[in-house]
Amino acid sequence: MEKKLTVIKVGTSTLTYENGKINYRRIESLCKVIADLQNSGEQIILVSSGAIGVGMGKAGLSVRPTETKKKQALAAIGQCELMFMYDKLFGEYNHSVAQILLTRYAVETEQKRQNVINTLDELLDMNIIPVINENDTVAIDELEGNNFGDNDMLSAIVAGLVSADKLVILTDIDGLYDDNPRTNPNANKIDVVGRISPEIFEMAAGTGSNRGTGGMITKLHAADYATQRGVECHIVNGANPNVLYYVFDGMNVGTKFLARKEN
Repeated sequence: MEKKLTVIKVGTSTLTYENGKINYRRIESLCKVIADLQNSGEQIILVSSGAIGVGMGKAGLSVRPTETKKKQALAAIGQCELMFMYDKLFGEYNHSVAQILLTRYAVETEQKRQNVINTLDELLDMNIIPVINENDTVAIDELEGNNFGDNDMLSAIVAGLVSADKLVILTDIDGLYDDNPRTNPNANKIDVVGRISPEIFEMAAGTGSNRGTGGMITKLHAADYATQRGVECHIVNGANPNVLYYVFDGMNVGTKFLARKEN
């Protein structure tokens, strides 16, 4: 049986509480589900945000700083803590992880892209779960707003590089709505999107959390990038990581964006 490859992206809003502190229960549940999916024969690459949020908790800060150098320092603190948690929690379920820190410059040439692909292929062959994050300590594009978008676009680029079957973006909203569900209780969730049109982007304007850097717009750009490269994309609420089982079982959760190859 050919293994299916899925990139799962988890955002800051899923990994932390409203106050910015680490949500241990959710991270533990996420690791358990991913380890279980890996046991079932799936191959998983995890793209994880949260380094600055975790660094804030570690440094005792309650307000996200605006200065780039402070955010770089917090990313350095938090990345260490984040990987320690992933290593410990996946280890409890007999899975090993490997850390890969990327900048967009790591994929700007064919040679660099191939280097990333080779590393990921080798790790997957070894049944290791790669954990990827943007290297915020040296690449300040994301911190200053010119970015992968809270790792949304990074996850789509990775999914395209490895020709993944699926990209699953876990966020703090149930999917794509025809209006902002936080302000309009009558907003309707869209279950399936065949093509991401300008009208679809208009629907997503203004939705997003206060803890990450990527709102629904960045997730749509990521979905657009991935689907054009033949990768099916799902945007789902990560409040309960068990939702991943429903995605893999083909159930109707979140919003599914159909893969399409552009000629």
